[in-house]
Amino acid sequence: LIVHVTNIQDALELWDASCSKNDNGKGANNSQEESETATQQLLRQQKIEKKALTSLTQSFFPGPLTLVAKAHPTIPQILMANTGYVACRSPSHVIARALIDAAGVPIAAPSANKFGHVSPTRAEHVMDDLGGEDVWVVDPLLGCLERERKEGNGNNAGVDEVGDNNAVCQVGVESTVAKIEMYRHDATEISGGLLGSVSVLRHGAISSRSIQEALEKAGLAQYFIVSDAVRYTSEEVNNVAPGQTVKHYSPNVPCFMIASERQRDRTLHEQVEQQLTQEERDILSQSVIIDYSQQLSRYKEHSLAYRDLSPEGNASKAASQIFDTLRWSESIRGANRVYVPDLSGIAESANNSDQESEALVLAVKDKLTRAASGVVIGTFQ
Repeated sequence: LIVHVTNIQDALELWDASCSKNDNGKGANNSQEESETATQQLLRQQKIEKKALTSLTQSFFPGPLTLVAKAHPTIPQILMANTGYVACRSPSHVIARALIDAAGVPIAAPSANKFGHVSPTRAEHVMDDLGGEDVWVVDPLLGCLERERKEGNGNNAGVDEVGDNNAVCQVGVESTVAKIEMYRHDATEISGGLLGSVSVLRHGAISSRSIQEALEKAGLAQYFIVSDAVRYTSEEVNNVAPGQTVKHYSPNVPCFMIASERQRDRTLHEQVEQQLTQEERDILSQSVIIDYSQQLSRYKEHSLAYRDLSPEGNASKAASQIFDTLRWSESIRGANRVYVPDLSGIAESANNSDQESEALVLAVKDKLTRAASGVVIGTFQ
């Protein structure tokens, strides 16, 4: 479970390093003596970790970053999935923040959808998944619609305004998840000056490069290795952060990734007819294609339904629509399969993009990969 807060101090109190009683308030000292004792080394690590947590929360809270760090001893086990670590983020959405403030305490909660199903980005998505359960749904459109009805205003201007700003998630995909982990005080890495690592466990709108730059700005980059550590695990594995199982964000229709050799620019467009067997044409006629940057556009006319997340390859636009589009694919009558492109090649070239685009391309690739349970095929089957 991720703990949601509205202020940085509430976040810091969740983590062990931030609540250390041994911190004398001084900054980290780069010129530690070689004879430093184990206790001194441990205290030094705690100071550095606290400074890193403070820096990253100040840089990215509120916003689409979840930080994972060693939990304070008072944190309940149910929040840690038996890992000893706790995850925290500060949402920027006005209604989420109002709900947390009204509660008067941090709120620990999962996503409002059935496990493994497509994440919700609208209140109606939550009702689709959980409408039969004993749940309350806060819908930002309801108050506006009621006001419009009472005022007799038929132009729905207020609805449009609220819908644009509050009804739909601003980024469209879940937050980046980054785990801060300090090395044991006797680890060999410490001899080189490194004290820990920051691992990106889930791709979102904040890139590993942005995290690296925030640490550099705080004078902490020399103490940490920042790297991507996204995993694809089975459902039986206890993960410190959500969204790491290989089957996740999956529509209620079998979903597969189409290998790069069957995508755009691999062969001449006019060869499509020769490429497709009669069996593949029959299968496509009962299938939905969710595309990105026109990678599978050549098969559009053969499909039952087709939608491109962003024909021009705009990662921000694609991210904002991906979950809504995956849910749309479930609504297509007669659809037996959903096909999406394998975006490995596009993700590799994203390093030349700006940081937000790079992060969101990786996020879109990750969501499509998990929607298809990681299965890549070279034929429509």
